[in-house]
Amino acid sequence: MKPYLILASALALGWAGATPQQAPSSSSALTYRSGTISLLGGKATLTTGTTLRYLDAQGARRVITELWGNPPGSADDVLGMIVPAGIDPDTERGWGVVLTESLDGHVKDDDAAKTDYAKMLRDLQRSTGSDNSEREKAGYGTIDLIGWADSPRYDAATHKMYWAKELAFHDKGESQAPSEHTLNYAVRVLGRDSVLELNAVAGMAQLAQVRRDMGGVLQQVSFTPGHRYEDYRAGTDKLATYGVAALVGGVVAKKAGLLAVGLLLLKKGWIVLLALMGGLGRLFRRREA
Repeated sequence: MKPYLILASALALGWAGATPQQAPSSSSALTYRSGTISLLGGKATLTTGTTLRYLDAQGARRVITELWGNPPGSADDVLGMIVPAGIDPDTERGWGVVLTESLDGHVKDDDAAKTDYAKMLRDLQRSTGSDNSEREKAGYGTIDLIGWADSPRYDAATHKMYWAKELAFHDKGESQAPSEHTLNYAVRVLGRDSVLELNAVAGMAQLAQVRRDMGGVLQQVSFTPGHRYEDYRAGTDKLATYGVAALVGGVVAKKAGLLAVGLLLLKKGWIVLLALMGGLGRLFRRREA
């Protein structure tokens, strides 16, 4: 089984100037859109190009629940997904990007250049190892943070942060290392009073393709005038209580105490909350083909 990480936050999605397409194979009932997609009620836009396609809320929920075999309630907060063109999401090569929006306020970026991301990785690895003992006590598998698949980078000109983590998931009682590690590729686009979040999860063998396609997304997704990072009005707009480095380290989820919530859901056998894997994360394990 291949893990899929889905970030579940409130998101308002729409589209404009988009053309419908049909997917091949077992997902032929899905309706895809390509072109210029309006996101967040017009606050941002995404251009898919020829390598990516967009699924609305209904399509995304069908992929997550019907094709990937997750409970219906697990996709309640998911309102959109980007998938690669020409690849059926219900295959081992399939992968997806879920878009969410953080409404914590304007995130200051002055700590981006000062953060030691090598030290952050070591801290995350130690924390993940400590959390594994709790997972094992609860009767579940463990998670290893292998390292950065792509080190965190912040583009101060466009106010976009991106990084990738290599993860290894071990089922309960599994003695051998997993045959394939998991890639979690994250992009954060900072806006006037919110952050647009994009998360892609695939196998490490797909790193080259995901890196290429996400690089294209970085160039084609942005906030619209009036909602851009530079449109922030001090004293009027909401200011987040953390900096951009916290988006990478998962400090926000940790402070919110959401790890306990994740363990509760985990006991139902549905969801693993990855508070240390990059924010508010839900791990969905798609059923075996």
